[in-house]
Amino acid sequence: MSTVADTPTTDDAPLTNFTQCHAGIVRRLRALDELPGLLAPAARARSIAEQSLAFFREAIFEHHLDEERELFPAVLASAQPGEERAQVQAMVERLTSQHRTLEALWRSLEKDLRRVAKGQDSDLEIADLHRLVSEYQAHAGFEESSFLPLAETILGRNGNHMAALGLSLHMRHAPQPVPYI
Repeated sequence: MSTVADTPTTDDAPLTNFTQCHAGIVRRLRALDELPGLLAPAARARSIAEQSLAFFREAIFEHHLDEERELFPAVLASAQPGEERAQVQAMVERLTSQHRTLEALWRSLEKDLRRVAKGQDSDLEIADLHRLVSEYQAHAGFEESSFLPLAETILGRNGNHMAALGLSLHMRHAPQPVPYI
């Protein structure tokens, strides 16, 4: 049941409209006032995405290639036949498999990271991003704690083997001479 006081008269309806407009304007201005606080995180998100795109392709993919083309074969070739070589082979297979998994995961994120880097809306799979980070940390941890110490032992038995690996890596990354035409 409505009372006469609850029902706006035609005389004060225009004033109610002004009040409602002001409430909407103030609500929008409050949201606008939040904008400066959001600009820095948005810029940081774009920067991280842009740097990650370049880094992953240039550094991590190359790092995997170095390991698979140079380090793993050198350690396998220098490992003693039998149990040691079998252990190295199993580790190499595990690490190589992890490389493929991590690279595939990266490729699944890359398109949306490009959008983030450009400041565009994206459907970035947050769970996959967290999975990439945690799996890479686990991969690096295993390599650092298990494979690399074993590789150092195996290659360290013969200084020439370690030197050959160093030279091979150097040649792989040395700038190639430009032919004169």
